[in-house]
Amino acid sequence: MTAPVADHGARWLLADSWTLTKRGFAHWARNPGPIIFGLLFNVLIVLMFAYLFGGAMRVPGGGDYREFLMPGMFVMTMLFGIGMTASAVLADVERGVTDRFRAMPMASASVLVGRAVADLVLAAVTLVVMVLAGLAIGWSVHGSPAETVTAFALLLLLRFALIWVGVYIGLTLSGPEAMTGVQTLEFPVGFLSSAFVSPDTMPGWLGAIAEWNPLSATSAAIRELFGNPGVTGDSWVVRHAAEMALAWPLVLLAIFLPLSVRAYRRLSR
Repeated sequence: MTAPVADHGARWLLADSWTLTKRGFAHWARNPGPIIFGLLFNVLIVLMFAYLFGGAMRVPGGGDYREFLMPGMFVMTMLFGIGMTASAVLADVERGVTDRFRAMPMASASVLVGRAVADLVLAAVTLVVMVLAGLAIGWSVHGSPAETVTAFALLLLLRFALIWVGVYIGLTLSGPEAMTGVQTLEFPVGFLSSAFVSPDTMPGWLGAIAEWNPLSATSAAIRELFGNPGVTGDSWVVRHAAEMALAWPLVLLAIFLPLSVRAYRRLSR
């Protein structure tokens, strides 16, 4: 009897998760403004760095700064999703929607899984828009199709891990003021990485912190996979960027997924 019961539970979880995923899609369709603004904001940053600041940027080992920039921008868009995820989770908690879901005869995990799947799909759509923006400014891929697919898989893995960071933040914080602080912190976290400049241009201690930033690992790994100019350096983390691009998201998942589940269970009924 154990196997049929477990199978039924898995189908129940998948069905409820998909229902809540579609709820996220429907919400965005009714209120597309924040999504459109977020996409335009990302494209605006690309244009600013490509045309306003790019001429003053030094690419390690030489090369086109726009090709150096775009992998970093792909990573930054994955980071910017933390605030959107956290805001959506917090809004559901404060409006009592999450409590209503908890009181319904549905798989409890589906609330978090549905949120994660919906946000991951949105991340994929965002990457499509960013790729088009990159192609428009002269970025191109020089790696093989397999390497290109691997690069985008690493980006989505990073985003999936950051989704759970956002879910945990949304479940534990309260009020728009706290959420504004979280969204503001996205910028220094992103800038303190190799997304826009090489850490070897920073003071030694600051460059070391930037090299160990999880965003730097993914940026360096996908630059190599895309065949774009990359970060140079002799430190262990720079030489093992591909391994770190896989390890960091797994570490974040191992920390924040259980924390999110625990925070969800502790919500007042």
